[in-house]
Amino acid sequence: MAEKVSAHAIISGRVQGVFFRMETKYAADRFGVTGWVRNRSDGAVEALFEGEKQNVDAVLKWCESGPPLSRVDQVAVEWETYTGAFSRFEIRR
Repeated sequence: MAEKVSAHAIISGRVQGVFFRMETKYAADRFGVTGWVRNRSDGAVEALFEGEKQNVDAVLKWCESGPPLSRVDQVAVEWETYTGAFSRFEIRR
C-alpha cells in the first residue's frame, strides 16, 4: 500500500492574478490529490495537499513552475500528519 502524506505549501512569487489556484486544482485533480488552495493577503498562494506520496510530490513539483503567466520564487513545504479529511480538491476564498 502506498504511503499517504499531507503537505502544507506556501508558494511565493508572481502567483496571484495568473490563474495559479485554478491550475493548481487541475494539477491536483490530475494526480488524484485532495485538499485546498487559496490566496493569502501577503501575495502568496497557500495549499494543503493530501494523497499518495508520489502524487503529492508530483503536484509540488508542478507548483515549482506553475502556470505559464506565473513566476514562482519559492515553494516552502511543511510535511504534516495525513488526515484523510478531504474528499476532493477545492479552491478556497
